[in-house]
Amino acid sequence: MLCVYSFPLVEFFATVSRPVSLSLSQSTLLQSTVTSMAAGRHMLLMLAAAILFSFTSSGKSHEEREPITRFKQYLRFNTAHPNPNYTAPVSFLISQAQSIGLQFKTLEFVPNKPILLLTWPGSDPSLPSILFNSHLDSVPAEPDKWSHPPFSAFHSPETGQIFARGSQDDKCIAIQYIEAIRNLILVKNFKPIRTVHASYVPDEEIGGFDGMAKFVESNEFRELNVGFVMDEGQASTNDDFRVFYADRSPWHLIIRAKGAPGHGSRMFDNGAMENLMKSVEMITKFRESQFDVVKAGRAANSEGFVMNMQPSEAEAGFDARLPPTVDPDLIRRRIAEEWAPAIRNMSYEIIEKGPIRDYKGRPLMTLTDDSNPWWSVFKRAVTSAGGKLGKPEILASTTDARYMRQLGIPVLGFSPMANTPILLHDHNEFLKDTVFLKGVEVGTLSWRCVYD
Repeated sequence: MLCVYSFPLVEFFATVSRPVSLSLSQSTLLQSTVTSMAAGRHMLLMLAAAILFSFTSSGKSHEEREPITRFKQYLRFNTAHPNPNYTAPVSFLISQAQSIGLQFKTLEFVPNKPILLLTWPGSDPSLPSILFNSHLDSVPAEPDKWSHPPFSAFHSPETGQIFARGSQDDKCIAIQYIEAIRNLILVKNFKPIRTVHASYVPDEEIGGFDGMAKFVESNEFRELNVGFVMDEGQASTNDDFRVFYADRSPWHLIIRAKGAPGHGSRMFDNGAMENLMKSVEMITKFRESQFDVVKAGRAANSEGFVMNMQPSEAEAGFDARLPPTVDPDLIRRRIAEEWAPAIRNMSYEIIEKGPIRDYKGRPLMTLTDDSNPWWSVFKRAVTSAGGKLGKPEILASTTDARYMRQLGIPVLGFSPMANTPILLHDHNEFLKDTVFLKGVEVGTLSWRCVYD
């Protein structure tokens, strides 16, 4: 009999996930050391600023309402798993690209899972390009737990909150990219030096294996000559903007125990459940040492469970998130020697859900000090907009950025949402209209300032 218990251990290695200073030999590959570094920094400053907030309030003019209208249109497409609608949002994004003269291309490495690539050609195509990335899909929503239907994009006239699944994760930046470019092309008649791309990929919420993972392995991606990437981040509950230089890598750990079966009234030493619970206790204590607050585990339904019978096998599953600062071999050794030792009739299985090292064997991290010119220019862009960056962080979750970092490309995770509750994957996910608009406004203001 198999008795299954599931104890999610989300981010239980979090205390070691702190920014570290690396030498250039340890850092992610910086492709910015090519010809025309000054031009590259100039362009990156303009592009990084494109998705930052401006810090002034303004009334809702007709010009401001139009980006909100387009944002709400995009939010209304039901892209939730397990059956995301990709066709409609891709068609919508293509229509927006065509309206401002951007080039576009759709790619399909897996049937019915399109990747949309928008391109704004630069005046010097020999320079490494800049890529803004977002994902098309979203996690499921439970309509009965929401105040408004999750794909209605209900816009509260009192608070300005726009309720929709994906409003924070991450359809906001998807539209902000286009709206900032729209302002520069149509209003400012601006021409970038570097070529700028925006990618919209499927399946990020389920690992990105049929989306970005396939894209980065393609000739089409290599031909882009990407030098720097901006991807999704998270909201900030205070005035500081959050920026992320790495993700946590997910491991699914399954621990199995064996023992003699028998009637529930009898007492056995080293039974399957006894051995399993010893391991669960060890892992729980380890988790407590990593976190100040421990969330309770959840027991899953077991197959063929009988109350008065002691099972011959039992297993528990754990969701572990490893930051790149952790040595995975040390974790494997701990599992083999402490959590699931063979001496206690234990076995285990580790399912690695994506890369944990780049192509040179280095941790998947982007350098966040002045030796990285892309980072330096990004910081200046935030400062020029009157903003303040918080301490660079390792994201608690996992994004498609890992696939690009695996190639050695520097990637920063950044979603400009200050003074906003973190509601990704939560009920009643929303983003205020003023927060969204500020991300668009500063694109025009900052780029013009740097260009002049």
